[in-house]
Amino acid sequence: MENLVNMIRLSKSCIGEEEKLAVMKVLDEGFLGMGSEVQKFEAELEVFFGRKVVCVTNGTAALQLSLQAISVGLGDEVLVPSLTYLASFQAISATGALPVACEVLKDSLTIDWRDAETRITSKTKAIMPVHYAGGVGPLGEVYAFARAHGLRVIEDAAHAFGSTYHRKKIGSFGDIACFSFDGIKNITSGEGGCIVSEDLELIQKVQDARLLGVEKDTESRYLGLRSWDFDVFDQGWRYHMSNVMAAIGRVQLQKFPKFSERRQELARYYDTKFNDHTLIKNLNLNYDEVVPHIYMVQIQGLKNRKLLQKKLMDAGIQTGVHYLPNHLLSFYKNKRAAFLPLTEKIYSEILTLPLHPEVSFRDIDYIANTLIQAASEDCI
Repeated sequence: MENLVNMIRLSKSCIGEEEKLAVMKVLDEGFLGMGSEVQKFEAELEVFFGRKVVCVTNGTAALQLSLQAISVGLGDEVLVPSLTYLASFQAISATGALPVACEVLKDSLTIDWRDAETRITSKTKAIMPVHYAGGVGPLGEVYAFARAHGLRVIEDAAHAFGSTYHRKKIGSFGDIACFSFDGIKNITSGEGGCIVSEDLELIQKVQDARLLGVEKDTESRYLGLRSWDFDVFDQGWRYHMSNVMAAIGRVQLQKFPKFSERRQELARYYDTKFNDHTLIKNLNLNYDEVVPHIYMVQIQGLKNRKLLQKKLMDAGIQTGVHYLPNHLLSFYKNKRAAFLPLTEKIYSEILTLPLHPEVSFRDIDYIANTLIQAASEDCI
């Protein structure tokens, strides 16, 4: 177990007394499950996005329920970048559908729709662009591609809460956007996630499905009641958010302007350390538009990432790798995605550096200097 006391942590939850008091209020009221606190959080998120919102237990559930609500199921296929967290693939396969791994664009690490186009079959029902590190890449082109092929779009926006595209918030436009509120995201509810869409039929289906498929049980829960005389028409899951989670999320949403500004200024400062480096490259995102969840660098010619990470750990710097491509995992290996050379090359060279509101500029100076020195010794 790593000693994190004096470590510059890769990521962390940033909560204070306000969140603790909000949780205590729910505990004192004694209704811990899904109720009025969830309803209030959803209403506040609807103001934030300008669209209907359904809160669920995590971002993976948000993706799965969205896919189920648009009738993606057994035998269907969904296009998805391989360079994403396992949750994207698991949400697809949980419906019985096949995740079809696609290449990413080298500049944004978002899905390469041209590569995706070569993988379309008669079974393809949707595309799942993943907003890597908070950036969305050429999202307009992805939507144009989807329209041309009659595909639904489920945006995995777990990294992109607060990011914008052409001055519009991610989630405020398009088909379906799914967000994560787990402990280290741009805002947290401890665990949790949400689905955002203007498709009212989808919203109703997700509301029912998160409560075991019980028809319109949401209305009862908001009133602190249970449905005892009900019907069920579709497969449901126990994926609803609790009042405890929503209480944390509501406070975090109020703090988000401060969180987002801090994340953006930290990422900009990181950029100044690497913009002119010959071998260590950043994503070069526009942090006027992007609220970054992670800060990733690509170290060209990196030979021994584990050694580099050990050197950084020994120096008190925790790092990560976002992510192991899913097509290399035993459960998802298949001939359709046997060769994704760009994704595999990028994976071999990436490293994620600490980014959260409690990182300081002095920390970044130290991290960057240590990384540059360590990388130049014998890791490249």
